[in-house]
Amino acid sequence: MPVSQLATHSLQSRTVHRAILNNGMVVSVVENPAADIIAARLFIRAGGRYEPPEQASISHLWAAVVTKGTDRLSSQEIAERVESVGASLGTDSTADYCLLSIKTVSVDFAEILKLSAEMLRSPSFPDAEVELERRLTLQSIRSMQEQPFAVANNQLRRAIYQHHPYALPSLGTEETVVTLDRAALQHYHQTYFRPDNMVISITGRITLEEAIALVDQGFGDWHSAYANGHPLPLPSQILPELTSRPNRVVTVQETQQAIVMLGYLTNSIQSPDHTALKLLNTYLGNGLSSRLFVELREKRGLAYEVSAFYPTRIDPSHFVVYMGTAPENAAIAQDGLRYEVDRLCTTLLAPDELQATKNKILGQYALGKQTNAQIAQIFGWYETLGLGIDYDDRFQEQVTALTAEELQQVANRYFGEPYISLVGPDVAVELLETAIAG
Repeated sequence: MPVSQLATHSLQSRTVHRAILNNGMVVSVVENPAADIIAARLFIRAGGRYEPPEQASISHLWAAVVTKGTDRLSSQEIAERVESVGASLGTDSTADYCLLSIKTVSVDFAEILKLSAEMLRSPSFPDAEVELERRLTLQSIRSMQEQPFAVANNQLRRAIYQHHPYALPSLGTEETVVTLDRAALQHYHQTYFRPDNMVISITGRITLEEAIALVDQGFGDWHSAYANGHPLPLPSQILPELTSRPNRVVTVQETQQAIVMLGYLTNSIQSPDHTALKLLNTYLGNGLSSRLFVELREKRGLAYEVSAFYPTRIDPSHFVVYMGTAPENAAIAQDGLRYEVDRLCTTLLAPDELQATKNKILGQYALGKQTNAQIAQIFGWYETLGLGIDYDDRFQEQVTALTAEELQQVANRYFGEPYISLVGPDVAVELLETAIAG
Protein backbone atom coordinates (compact mmCIF):
# COMPACT_ATOMS: atom_id res chain seq x y z
CA MET A 1 0.00 0.00 0.00
CA PRO A 2 1.53 3.39 -1.05
CA VAL A 3 1.18 5.01 2.38
CA SER A 4 3.64 6.12 5.02
CA GLN A 5 1.14 6.09 7.91
CA LEU A 6 -2.19 4.40 8.56
CA ALA A 7 -4.58 4.79 11.51
CA THR A 8 -8.14 3.72 12.29
CA HIS A 9 -10.56 5.16 14.82
CA SER A 10 -13.92 3.64 15.73
CA LEU A 11 -16.58 6.21 16.54
CA GLN A 12 -20.05 5.71 17.94
CA SER A 13 -21.59 4.76 14.61
CA ARG A 14 -18.78 4.49 12.07
CA THR A 15 -15.09 3.81 11.53
CA VAL A 16 -12.73 6.45 10.17
CA HIS A 17 -9.50 5.46 8.44
CA ARG A 18 -6.66 7.93 8.05
CA ALA A 19 -3.68 7.37 5.78
CA ILE A 20 -0.82 9.52 4.54
CA LEU A 21 0.49 8.85 1.04
CA ASN A 22 4.22 8.80 0.47
CA ASN A 23 3.97 12.30 -1.05
CA GLY A 24 2.39 13.69 2.13
CA MET A 25 -1.25 13.82 1.04
CA VAL A 26 -3.68 12.86 3.81
CA VAL A 27 -6.52 10.47 2.96
CA SER A 28 -9.56 10.05 5.23
CA VAL A 29 -12.02 7.25 4.42
CA VAL A 30 -15.37 6.33 5.93
CA GLU A 31 -17.00 3.21 4.50
CA ASN A 32 -20.78 3.62 4.20
CA PRO A 33 -22.35 1.01 1.92
CA ALA A 34 -25.94 2.03 2.68
CA ALA A 35 -26.28 3.99 -0.58
CA ASP A 36 -24.56 3.58 -3.94
CA ILE A 37 -23.04 7.04 -3.67
CA ILE A 38 -19.49 8.20 -3.04
CA ALA A 39 -18.72 11.75 -1.95
CA ALA A 40 -15.26 13.28 -1.68
CA ARG A 41 -13.95 16.57 -0.37
CA LEU A 42 -10.49 17.78 -1.33
CA PHE A 43 -9.27 20.38 1.16
CA ILE A 44 -6.28 22.63 0.53
CA ARG A 45 -4.74 24.61 3.37
CA ALA A 46 -5.11 27.90 1.55
CA GLY A 47 -7.97 30.43 1.66
CA GLY A 48 -8.30 33.93 3.06
CA ARG A 49 -5.95 33.37 6.00
CA TYR A 50 -3.09 32.71 3.57
CA GLU A 51 -3.67 35.60 1.17
CA PRO A 52 -1.31 38.58 1.02
CA PRO A 53 -3.35 41.69 1.96
CA GLU A 54 -2.81 43.17 -1.49
CA GLN A 55 -4.26 40.00 -3.07
CA ALA A 56 -7.37 39.56 -0.91
CA SER A 57 -9.96 37.53 -2.88
CA ILE A 58 -7.43 35.44 -4.81
CA SER A 59 -8.84 32.30 -3.16
CA HIS A 60 -12.33 33.27 -4.28
CA LEU A 61 -11.03 33.82 -7.80
CA TRP A 62 -9.26 30.44 -7.73
CA ALA A 63 -12.51 28.70 -6.79
CA ALA A 64 -14.33 30.46 -9.61
CA VAL A 65 -11.91 29.56 -12.41
CA VAL A 66 -10.14 26.31 -11.45
CA THR A 67 -12.94 24.34 -13.15
CA LYS A 68 -12.68 26.39 -16.35
CA GLY A 69 -9.94 24.41 -18.02
CA THR A 70 -6.78 22.35 -17.70
CA ASP A 71 -3.68 22.03 -19.86
CA ARG A 72 -5.60 19.34 -21.77
CA LEU A 73 -9.32 20.06 -21.35
CA SER A 74 -11.54 23.06 -22.01
CA SER A 75 -14.23 24.31 -19.67
CA GLN A 76 -16.88 22.79 -21.93
CA GLU A 77 -15.16 19.40 -21.98
CA ILE A 78 -14.94 19.36 -18.18
CA ALA A 79 -18.61 20.21 -17.86
CA GLU A 80 -19.61 17.52 -20.35
CA ARG A 81 -17.62 14.83 -18.53
CA VAL A 82 -19.26 15.67 -15.22
CA GLU A 83 -22.80 16.01 -16.59
CA SER A 84 -22.59 12.89 -18.77
CA VAL A 85 -22.54 10.70 -15.65
CA GLY A 86 -24.87 12.85 -13.56
CA ALA A 87 -22.13 13.71 -11.09
CA SER A 88 -21.73 16.94 -9.17
CA LEU A 89 -18.52 18.92 -8.88
CA GLY A 90 -18.05 22.22 -7.10
CA THR A 91 -15.45 24.47 -5.54
CA ASP A 92 -15.36 26.90 -2.65
CA SER A 93 -13.00 29.08 -0.66
CA THR A 94 -13.22 30.04 3.00
CA ALA A 95 -11.15 31.86 5.58
CA ASP A 96 -9.11 28.73 6.39
CA TYR A 97 -9.20 26.45 3.34
CA CYS A 98 -10.05 25.98 -0.33
CA LEU A 99 -12.25 23.08 -1.38
CA LEU A 100 -13.13 20.90 -4.35
CA SER A 101 -16.22 18.72 -3.85
CA ILE A 102 -17.43 15.75 -5.89
CA LYS A 103 -20.31 13.31 -5.62
CA THR A 104 -21.02 10.38 -7.95
CA VAL A 105 -22.55 6.95 -8.09
CA SER A 106 -19.92 4.40 -7.13
CA VAL A 107 -19.18 3.15 -10.64
CA ASP A 108 -18.25 6.67 -11.86
CA PHE A 109 -16.16 7.75 -8.88
CA ALA A 110 -12.80 6.73 -10.36
CA GLU A 111 -13.42 8.77 -13.53
CA ILE A 112 -14.51 11.93 -11.71
CA LEU A 113 -11.70 11.67 -9.15
CA LYS A 114 -9.21 11.42 -12.02
CA LEU A 115 -10.76 14.53 -13.57
CA SER A 116 -10.52 16.36 -10.23
CA ALA A 117 -6.86 15.43 -9.95
CA GLU A 118 -6.21 16.90 -13.38
CA MET A 119 -7.94 20.15 -12.46
CA LEU A 120 -5.95 20.50 -9.25
CA ARG A 121 -2.63 19.55 -10.81
CA SER A 122 -2.74 21.42 -14.12
CA PRO A 123 -5.37 24.20 -14.20
CA SER A 124 -5.02 26.54 -17.15
CA PHE A 125 -6.77 29.61 -15.65
CA PRO A 126 -7.82 31.00 -19.07
CA ASP A 127 -7.38 34.78 -19.30
CA ALA A 128 -10.93 35.33 -20.53
CA GLU A 129 -12.41 33.36 -17.60
CA VAL A 130 -10.21 35.17 -15.10
CA GLU A 131 -11.31 38.53 -16.45
CA LEU A 132 -14.98 37.53 -16.45
CA GLU A 133 -14.90 36.28 -12.85
CA ARG A 134 -12.94 39.32 -11.75
CA ARG A 135 -15.66 41.60 -13.15
CA LEU A 136 -18.41 39.51 -11.53
CA THR A 137 -16.61 39.76 -8.21
CA LEU A 138 -16.42 43.54 -8.50
CA GLN A 139 -20.16 43.62 -9.20
CA SER A 140 -20.79 41.48 -6.11
CA ILE A 141 -18.67 43.77 -3.96
CA ARG A 142 -20.62 46.82 -5.13
CA SER A 143 -23.91 45.02 -4.55
CA MET A 144 -22.89 44.11 -0.99
CA GLN A 145 -22.15 47.75 -0.26
CA GLU A 146 -25.90 48.30 -0.50
CA GLN A 147 -26.76 45.50 1.94
CA PRO A 148 -26.83 46.79 5.53
CA PHE A 149 -26.01 43.44 7.15
CA ALA A 150 -22.98 42.92 4.90
CA VAL A 151 -21.74 46.46 5.57
CA ALA A 152 -22.16 46.06 9.33
CA ASN A 153 -20.47 42.67 9.33
CA ASN A 154 -17.54 43.84 7.22
CA GLN A 155 -16.84 46.92 9.31
CA LEU A 156 -17.13 44.93 12.55
CA ARG A 157 -14.67 42.33 11.26
CA ARG A 158 -12.19 45.04 10.22
CA ALA A 159 -12.41 46.60 13.67
CA ILE A 160 -11.83 43.31 15.49
CA TYR A 161 -9.09 41.86 13.28
CA GLN A 162 -7.28 45.04 12.24
CA HIS A 163 -4.25 43.83 10.18
CA HIS A 164 -5.00 40.11 10.38
CA PRO A 165 -6.20 38.48 7.10
CA TYR A 166 -9.54 37.65 8.75
CA ALA A 167 -10.29 41.38 8.65
CA LEU A 168 -11.02 41.29 4.93
CA PRO A 169 -14.17 39.86 3.31
CA SER A 170 -13.85 36.73 1.18
CA LEU A 171 -14.63 38.79 -1.93
CA GLY A 172 -11.79 41.17 -1.12
CA THR A 173 -12.08 44.84 -1.94
CA GLU A 174 -12.33 46.70 -5.22
CA GLU A 175 -8.70 47.81 -4.76
CA THR A 176 -7.40 44.25 -4.37
CA VAL A 177 -9.60 42.57 -6.98
CA VAL A 178 -8.59 44.89 -9.83
CA THR A 179 -4.94 43.84 -9.39
CA LEU A 180 -5.56 40.11 -9.73
CA ASP A 181 -4.69 38.34 -12.97
CA ARG A 182 -3.74 34.95 -14.35
CA ALA A 183 -0.10 35.28 -13.30
CA ALA A 184 -1.11 35.97 -9.69
CA LEU A 185 -3.43 32.94 -9.73
CA GLN A 186 -0.71 30.70 -11.12
CA HIS A 187 1.74 31.79 -8.44
CA TYR A 188 -0.82 31.30 -5.68
CA HIS A 189 -1.69 27.85 -7.02
CA GLN A 190 1.92 26.79 -7.36
CA THR A 191 2.65 27.94 -3.81
CA TYR A 192 -0.15 26.24 -1.86
CA PHE A 193 -1.66 23.54 -4.07
CA ARG A 194 0.67 20.64 -3.44
CA PRO A 195 0.05 17.12 -2.10
CA ASP A 196 1.60 17.65 1.34
CA ASN A 197 -0.78 20.59 1.87
CA MET A 198 -3.94 18.68 0.95
CA VAL A 199 -6.52 16.41 2.56
CA ILE A 200 -8.97 14.20 0.67
CA SER A 201 -11.95 12.89 2.62
CA ILE A 202 -14.01 10.09 1.01
CA THR A 203 -17.26 8.56 2.23
CA GLY A 204 -19.48 5.96 0.57
CA ARG A 205 -19.59 2.50 -0.92
CA ILE A 206 -15.84 2.06 -1.13
CA THR A 207 -13.25 0.21 0.93
CA LEU A 208 -10.12 1.73 2.40
CA GLU A 209 -7.95 -0.22 -0.03
CA GLU A 210 -10.00 0.86 -3.06
CA ALA A 211 -9.99 4.50 -1.98
CA ILE A 212 -6.25 4.65 -1.42
CA ALA A 213 -5.59 2.93 -4.75
CA LEU A 214 -7.72 5.47 -6.63
CA VAL A 215 -6.20 8.44 -4.83
CA ASP A 216 -2.73 7.07 -5.53
CA GLN A 217 -3.57 6.74 -9.23
CA GLY A 218 -4.59 10.38 -9.45
CA PHE A 219 -2.18 11.99 -7.03
CA GLY A 220 0.52 9.50 -6.03
CA ASP A 221 3.10 10.62 -8.60
CA TRP A 222 2.55 14.30 -7.72
CA HIS A 223 5.37 15.67 -5.62
CA SER A 224 6.16 19.05 -4.14
CA ALA A 225 9.09 21.04 -5.48
CA TYR A 226 12.40 19.91 -4.01
CA ALA A 227 15.69 21.61 -3.21
CA ASN A 228 18.77 19.80 -1.88
CA GLY A 229 16.76 16.61 -1.55
CA HIS A 230 14.03 18.12 0.64
CA PRO A 231 10.57 19.51 -0.19
CA LEU A 232 10.54 23.30 -0.35
CA PRO A 233 8.76 24.60 2.76
CA LEU A 234 5.46 26.38 2.54
CA PRO A 235 5.69 30.15 2.99
CA SER A 236 6.09 31.07 6.65
CA GLN A 237 3.32 33.22 8.06
CA ILE A 238 3.86 35.82 10.73
CA LEU A 239 0.34 36.91 11.57
CA PRO A 240 -0.26 39.80 13.95
CA GLU A 241 -1.12 38.98 17.54
CA LEU A 242 -4.68 40.00 18.25
CA THR A 243 -5.72 41.92 21.32
CA SER A 244 -9.20 43.24 22.06
CA ARG A 245 -9.50 47.02 21.61
CA PRO A 246 -13.25 47.60 21.54
CA ASN A 247 -14.48 50.61 19.60
CA ARG A 248 -17.53 51.75 17.70
CA VAL A 249 -17.85 51.77 13.90
CA VAL A 250 -20.75 53.46 12.14
CA THR A 251 -21.96 53.75 8.55
CA VAL A 252 -24.82 56.12 7.78
CA GLN A 253 -27.05 54.53 5.16
CA GLU A 254 -30.62 55.46 4.33
CA THR A 255 -32.17 52.08 5.03
CA GLN A 256 -35.56 51.03 6.34
CA GLN A 257 -33.98 49.18 9.23
CA ALA A 258 -30.86 49.61 11.32
CA ILE A 259 -28.38 46.78 11.85
CA VAL A 260 -26.83 46.70 15.31
CA MET A 261 -23.96 44.28 15.98
CA LEU A 262 -21.96 43.59 19.11
CA GLY A 263 -18.73 41.65 18.64
CA TYR A 264 -16.20 40.04 20.96
CA LEU A 265 -12.75 38.70 20.12
CA THR A 266 -12.63 35.08 21.27
CA ASN A 267 -10.33 32.15 20.55
CA SER A 268 -9.55 29.48 17.99
CA ILE A 269 -10.96 25.98 17.70
CA GLN A 270 -7.85 24.67 19.45
CA SER A 271 -8.84 26.52 22.62
CA PRO A 272 -10.43 24.50 25.45
CA ASP A 273 -13.10 27.22 25.54
CA HIS A 274 -14.29 26.53 21.98
CA THR A 275 -17.03 24.04 22.87
CA ALA A 276 -18.42 26.27 25.61
CA LEU A 277 -18.59 29.20 23.17
CA LYS A 278 -20.43 27.00 20.66
CA LEU A 279 -22.94 26.09 23.35
CA LEU A 280 -23.40 29.74 24.38
CA ASN A 281 -23.92 30.66 20.72
CA THR A 282 -26.63 27.99 20.43
CA TYR A 283 -28.33 29.20 23.60
CA LEU A 284 -28.30 32.86 22.61
CA GLY A 285 -29.03 32.88 18.91
CA ASN A 286 -29.87 29.53 17.35
CA GLY A 287 -33.49 29.21 16.29
CA LEU A 288 -36.93 30.33 17.37
CA SER A 289 -36.42 29.12 20.95
CA SER A 290 -33.13 30.97 21.46
CA ARG A 291 -32.77 33.53 24.21
CA LEU A 292 -32.35 36.49 21.87
CA PHE A 293 -35.34 35.55 19.73
CA VAL A 294 -37.67 34.97 22.69
CA GLU A 295 -36.64 38.00 24.73
CA LEU A 296 -36.02 40.63 22.06
CA ARG A 297 -38.39 39.65 19.28
CA GLU A 298 -41.24 37.71 20.84
CA LYS A 299 -41.54 39.51 24.16
CA ARG A 300 -40.39 43.02 23.27
CA GLY A 301 -41.09 43.19 19.53
CA LEU A 302 -37.80 44.94 18.81
CA ALA A 303 -36.35 42.79 16.09
CA TYR A 304 -37.03 42.13 12.44
CA GLU A 305 -34.23 39.61 12.79
CA VAL A 306 -32.00 38.71 15.73
CA SER A 307 -29.35 36.04 16.12
CA ALA A 308 -25.76 35.20 17.05
CA PHE A 309 -22.85 33.56 15.30
CA TYR A 310 -19.44 32.22 16.27
CA PRO A 311 -17.37 30.98 13.29
CA THR A 312 -14.94 28.10 13.71
CA ARG A 313 -11.44 29.36 12.92
CA ILE A 314 -7.81 28.21 13.01
CA ASP A 315 -6.85 31.57 14.51
CA PRO A 316 -8.84 33.59 17.08
CA SER A 317 -12.50 33.81 16.15
CA HIS A 318 -15.20 36.33 17.03
CA PHE A 319 -18.55 36.00 18.77
CA VAL A 320 -21.31 38.25 17.42
CA VAL A 321 -24.88 39.07 18.42
CA TYR A 322 -26.91 41.25 16.09
CA MET A 323 -30.32 42.67 15.40
CA GLY A 324 -32.16 44.28 12.52
CA THR A 325 -34.60 46.79 13.95
CA ALA A 326 -36.50 50.00 13.24
CA PRO A 327 -34.05 52.94 13.17
CA GLU A 328 -35.76 54.61 16.14
CA ASN A 329 -35.08 51.46 18.20
CA ALA A 330 -31.33 51.30 17.55
CA ALA A 331 -30.30 52.41 21.05
CA ILE A 332 -32.83 50.10 22.74
CA ALA A 333 -31.65 47.24 20.52
CA GLN A 334 -28.04 47.81 21.53
CA ASP A 335 -29.00 47.84 25.20
CA GLY A 336 -31.08 44.67 24.81
CA LEU A 337 -28.29 42.77 23.08
CA ARG A 338 -25.75 43.95 25.64
CA TYR A 339 -28.02 42.94 28.54
CA GLU A 340 -28.49 39.41 27.24
CA VAL A 341 -24.75 38.88 26.72
CA ASP A 342 -23.86 40.41 30.09
CA ARG A 343 -26.47 38.20 31.75
CA LEU A 344 -24.38 35.17 30.79
CA CYS A 345 -21.58 36.56 32.95
CA THR A 346 -23.75 37.06 36.04
CA THR A 347 -26.54 34.48 35.95
CA LEU A 348 -26.12 30.72 35.69
CA LEU A 349 -28.17 28.91 33.09
CA ALA A 350 -30.97 27.01 34.76
CA PRO A 351 -30.65 23.20 34.60
CA ASP A 352 -33.52 22.93 32.10
CA GLU A 353 -32.03 25.70 29.92
CA LEU A 354 -28.63 24.00 29.91
CA GLN A 355 -30.03 20.58 29.07
CA ALA A 356 -32.30 21.94 26.33
CA THR A 357 -29.34 23.73 24.74
CA LYS A 358 -27.18 20.61 24.89
CA ASN A 359 -29.98 18.59 23.29
CA LYS A 360 -30.31 21.18 20.53
CA ILE A 361 -26.62 21.40 19.65
CA LEU A 362 -26.11 17.62 19.77
CA GLY A 363 -29.26 17.01 17.73
CA GLN A 364 -28.24 19.49 15.07
CA TYR A 365 -24.73 18.05 15.06
CA ALA A 366 -26.10 14.55 14.46
CA LEU A 367 -28.40 15.76 11.67
CA GLY A 368 -25.39 17.38 10.00
CA LYS A 369 -23.74 13.98 9.51
CA GLN A 370 -26.45 12.03 7.68
CA THR A 371 -25.35 12.05 4.05
CA ASN A 372 -22.08 10.85 2.59
CA ALA A 373 -21.31 14.41 1.50
CA GLN A 374 -21.84 15.74 5.03
CA ILE A 375 -19.66 13.01 6.55
CA ALA A 376 -16.86 13.60 4.03
CA GLN A 377 -17.06 17.32 4.73
CA ILE A 378 -16.86 17.13 8.49
CA PHE A 379 -14.00 14.62 8.75
CA GLY A 380 -11.96 16.37 6.06
CA TRP A 381 -12.55 19.67 7.82
CA TYR A 382 -11.40 18.28 11.17
CA GLU A 383 -8.23 16.96 9.56
CA THR A 384 -7.55 20.27 7.83
CA LEU A 385 -7.95 22.12 11.13
CA GLY A 386 -5.55 19.71 12.83
CA LEU A 387 -8.10 18.30 15.30
CA GLY A 388 -7.56 14.58 14.79
CA ILE A 389 -9.94 11.85 13.65
CA ASP A 390 -11.32 11.36 17.17
CA TYR A 391 -12.60 14.94 17.46
CA ASP A 392 -16.10 13.84 16.47
CA ASP A 393 -16.38 11.91 19.73
CA ARG A 394 -14.47 14.46 21.80
CA PHE A 395 -16.76 17.33 20.78
CA GLN A 396 -19.89 15.48 21.81
CA GLU A 397 -18.32 14.37 25.09
CA GLN A 398 -17.25 17.94 25.85
CA VAL A 399 -20.75 19.28 25.19
CA THR A 400 -22.28 16.68 27.48
CA ALA A 401 -19.81 17.40 30.30
CA LEU A 402 -20.14 21.21 30.35
CA THR A 403 -21.61 22.74 33.49
CA ALA A 404 -23.43 26.03 33.99
CA GLU A 405 -20.51 27.24 36.10
CA GLU A 406 -18.01 26.52 33.32
CA LEU A 407 -20.17 28.38 30.81
CA GLN A 408 -20.30 31.39 33.10
CA GLN A 409 -16.52 31.34 33.52
CA VAL A 410 -16.03 31.29 29.74
CA ALA A 411 -18.55 34.11 29.29
CA ASN A 412 -16.63 36.24 31.80
CA ARG A 413 -13.39 35.48 29.98
CA TYR A 414 -14.55 36.91 26.66
CA PHE A 415 -17.69 39.01 27.04
CA GLY A 416 -16.34 42.25 28.40
CA GLU A 417 -16.66 45.54 26.53
CA PRO A 418 -17.95 44.83 23.01
CA TYR A 419 -17.09 46.20 19.63
CA ILE A 420 -20.20 47.93 18.27
CA SER A 421 -21.12 48.12 14.59
CA LEU A 422 -24.09 50.14 13.39
CA VAL A 423 -25.51 50.69 9.91
CA GLY A 424 -28.61 52.80 9.48
CA PRO A 425 -30.02 56.27 8.82
CA ASP A 426 -29.03 59.41 10.72
CA VAL A 427 -31.73 59.00 13.35
CA ALA A 428 -30.39 55.56 14.38
CA VAL A 429 -26.85 56.87 14.66
CA GLU A 430 -27.91 59.92 16.69
CA LEU A 431 -30.00 57.87 19.11
CA LEU A 432 -27.23 55.33 19.66
CA GLU A 433 -24.55 57.98 20.12
CA THR A 434 -26.75 59.85 22.59
CA ALA A 435 -27.48 56.68 24.57
CA ILE A 436 -23.78 55.71 24.76
CA ALA A 437 -22.71 59.23 25.71
CA GLY A 438 -25.40 59.41 28.39
